[in-house]
Amino acid sequence: MEVTKFETNYKRNLFFNKSIIKPKKYQEKLENQIINIYPEITYQTILGFGGAFTESTGYAIKQLSNELQEKIIKDYFSTDGLNYSLGRLPIGSSDFSLKSYSYSNKEDLSDFTIDKDKEYIISIIKSAQKINPNILFLSSPWSPPKFMKSNKMLTLGGKLIDKYKQTWANYFAKYIKEYKKQEIDIKYVTIQNEPNAIQLWESCLYSPEEEIDFAINYLYPTFKSNKINTKILIWDHNKEKLFTRAKKELNTNKALEAISGIAYHYYSGDHFENIQLTHDSFPGKLLIHTEGCTGYSKFNPNDEVHNGEIYGHDILGDLNSGANAYIDWNLVLDNKGGPNHKLNYCNSPIMINSNKTNYIKNLTYYYIGHFSKFIMPGSKRIGFSRYSTDIEVTSFKNPDNSIAIVLMNRNSFNKEYTICLNDISIHDNLDSHAIVSYIIKN
Repeated sequence: MEVTKFETNYKRNLFFNKSIIKPKKYQEKLENQIINIYPEITYQTILGFGGAFTESTGYAIKQLSNELQEKIIKDYFSTDGLNYSLGRLPIGSSDFSLKSYSYSNKEDLSDFTIDKDKEYIISIIKSAQKINPNILFLSSPWSPPKFMKSNKMLTLGGKLIDKYKQTWANYFAKYIKEYKKQEIDIKYVTIQNEPNAIQLWESCLYSPEEEIDFAINYLYPTFKSNKINTKILIWDHNKEKLFTRAKKELNTNKALEAISGIAYHYYSGDHFENIQLTHDSFPGKLLIHTEGCTGYSKFNPNDEVHNGEIYGHDILGDLNSGANAYIDWNLVLDNKGGPNHKLNYCNSPIMINSNKTNYIKNLTYYYIGHFSKFIMPGSKRIGFSRYSTDIEVTSFKNPDNSIAIVLMNRNSFNKEYTICLNDISIHDNLDSHAIVSYIIKN
């Protein structure tokens, strides 16, 4: 049995520090400070981990030299990096665009073009695909074009006008086909980013009834008639309404047929119970975290550990509640947390320095990596029990039958423990404010 440990400990300047641990034979008399792992008990399958290819991300990356551009992509998408396998794309502009735009401004969509995406989004995607050709893509619109909306604006909410529902569905289909021509297969779409919010940036409101009507009566049949296999996800907003929204929308056979899953964001708190309730009530439906960052009031630029632990706690809670995937927000931003055409700045795991000669990895990069590097696409979550809530735990069986275990300690004191797995035990200590991953191979 081979046990490899990877540790990130900010105060000790350790980042994915690798060590080999020699396990001991399991003893029945072991009772105290135990973390049990049960590989025979399996739960959901993992699609993977990733981040968003926004126009701001592409622009920030392209401020660097060609050599550093290649390096930054490897840091995310190579097996030596974070091993990312998912990417989220905006359909048209978002707040993290250089300016507002749509792919078409005509009712017959005769002027439809994705050319605006080619310089800063598609070019970066192609660089990532050279590293990992198996990246799966999920796309989300922030707003329909102005002419389709009740307020005639891309920003400040508004609603999709009824007479343009089919046109909007056709717009989705055109987008997917045009990206396919670029050898980018859109595996999933959400109907609307944050459909419950009026934003200063691109936004559009949908009630539960409006969203499911558009999905089952327009988007799903349009995909079928165009032989598009892209899966449709609803909600794509915060977790506190995840279960309520799913109950209201997935209440008919038509809805269950058309909708493959529910997307959600991090910003309003843990609500891990809502993920569990949704998972249990709608078995077989995907649950995908599509956006989160330590921006807004939760972000403390002078406390890297706090920011990293926000990510660690959220990913652990989501995975243990039934999530199938975790997609971060912007892959890369400039030193201000942009560019953002509405000045809605936030941070990202990798940021470009002020003179654009290099980049920094925030601690969040490493905390995400303790999951994405070691929990492979196709892995299954497995059972565990722990002696104390002071240690946050998750565990997975990878497709190669290796076991990945992640432990995190957000406390100001160390925690001792013994991991028990089948006929072996691993006695170890988890430093305060540290995160570790174990890979166990036969």
